[in-house]
Amino acid sequence: MTFQRARTEEQREIRRRAILDAASAMLDEMPVAAVTLNELSRRVGLAKPNVLRYFESREAVLLELLDRYLEEWLTELAGALSADVDEERPMAERAVAVAGTLSRSLAGRVVLCDLFGAQGGVLEHNVSVEVVARYKRASLERLAAMAGLIRAYLPELGGNATLFCLHTMAMAGALSAYSTPPPSLRAAYEAEPELARFHLGLKDSLELSLNATLLGVLPRG
Repeated sequence: MTFQRARTEEQREIRRRAILDAASAMLDEMPVAAVTLNELSRRVGLAKPNVLRYFESREAVLLELLDRYLEEWLTELAGALSADVDEERPMAERAVAVAGTLSRSLAGRVVLCDLFGAQGGVLEHNVSVEVVARYKRASLERLAAMAGLIRAYLPELGGNATLFCLHTMAMAGALSAYSTPPPSLRAAYEAEPELARFHLGLKDSLELSLNATLLGVLPRG
């Protein structure tokens, strides 16, 4: 793909979308850590300095993708919760259903979980105050939307719904690293099966963690 020089706002927006789409395609093929600005530039057909006219760093590209993926997931989650959780059931049963729905939904979005895992330690570095503040403002909106969804099925959570949502995203990010081991570690697991206890399935591990978290924040009795 090659581009002529962008002269209008519409053309600049086309460039931005092309960069984001190319980065998204890379994430379908490789983990976040393997995405480089050089390879992104090659795939999108722009010199690296030209890519940097639209995004100040690799991390800025990935933060914008994280926000896009999070928005898409929340739309999906709304439908899944509506289908899976009976609002008339007792609190404990609703909590189990919510944990199950969240874990299934997130396990189907491995790239999103990988981005969650990289967010604090990688993606929020090497970006300007302006970029990270803009991302955090968008994140507050996503967090409020997610908390509203969860509170609709577990009103007993009250103000703890926001905390639960933050923990859900953090746990999804942390557990995703254990669910997708690199080739060398997979080979070690195959050679020594007893080591494979460190290989955690994302869905089951996340469901266990979410159930435990809900038991900790829901009211007793």
